[in-house]
Amino acid sequence: MKLNRVIISGGGTGGHIFPALAIAHEIKRRNPDADILFIGANGKMEMEKVPQAGFSIVGLPIAGFQRRITLQNLWLPFKLIQSLLKAFTVIRRFKPEVVIGVGGYASGPTLQMAQLLGIPTILQEQNSYPGKTNQILARKAKAICVAYPSMNVFFEASKIQLTGNPVRAEILQDLEASKQEAAIFFELDATKPTLLIMGGSLGARTLNHAMRSAISDLSNSGVQVLWQCGKSYQQELLGFQNSLPSQIRVFPFIQRMDLAYSLATVIISRAGALSVSELALVSKPAILVPSPNVAEDHQTKNALALVNHGAALLVKDENADSELIPLALKLLKDITKQKELAMSLKAMALPNATRDIVDVCQKVAMI
Repeated sequence: MKLNRVIISGGGTGGHIFPALAIAHEIKRRNPDADILFIGANGKMEMEKVPQAGFSIVGLPIAGFQRRITLQNLWLPFKLIQSLLKAFTVIRRFKPEVVIGVGGYASGPTLQMAQLLGIPTILQEQNSYPGKTNQILARKAKAICVAYPSMNVFFEASKIQLTGNPVRAEILQDLEASKQEAAIFFELDATKPTLLIMGGSLGARTLNHAMRSAISDLSNSGVQVLWQCGKSYQQELLGFQNSLPSQIRVFPFIQRMDLAYSLATVIISRAGALSVSELALVSKPAILVPSPNVAEDHQTKNALALVNHGAALLVKDENADSELIPLALKLLKDITKQKELAMSLKAMALPNATRDIVDVCQKVAMI
């Protein structure tokens, strides 16, 4: 079954956008003439990233609920109604064979209207604990592609497909083959232990603070450091990074994550769904510091799915300042523990996620 017309909806963060684009590229690879339309949220990063990747996108005025008391929340019912009406109009005109929801603000109104119009919908649930919106949308969805086992607690078992999360294609290459290239790229030594710290594209204040507090220990440890501080903290760290030793490299954003992964011995990361899936594929020992600032504490649940299988270590956000870097330095010296974590992590990897999700889309479109 060829897919000719597909809508993909969602976004807000790279964790939603990168999987969405991976799915779109795989559909195009199989069906070069396929017409793919994205539906996102106005003002969110998908409105920039999707056109850069060569796809069309329509924006909805939808926005999220602010936890603090604010006048913006008064406009939410009106924005929701506007978004539902616009999604209805776009879907009816585009006439897709299937609509795929990847999570994010726009996904809810889009899939709700698609279901109202009788168009098959597929959910791509990235987290180990689904949000309320996806739990509601799942009732009428034709299939639900998940990244973790035992999701029948939340969804109808007959609809669940264990596919994993799509990741960036460059992550799947042979990491060892590019280790020397990575050392040259980052101006570091391929033979020395390397700590990679990732706080996401925007950065993570907790991780940055823990790093700054431990610079002396890191400088004297003989360890190399690749530190992605995030674009939000670039100016804050600008003066500070000029005083760092040469083996500690700070970047607002690391474009070549494939090279960073290949050089890393141990990785410190938040526990977003995409990060966890990439870590499983690269199978490098990891210490996860879940962000407390996400809905329904998704990141802690994602992290525990690995920790409970002996596939990662966990440090609570509140304890990161005192525990994180000492634990990382201890792990960098413990080769046996590194191998144990890497083996357990590799066993959880699902490297064919993008292919399997598009297989599901094609099957659903035939029903």
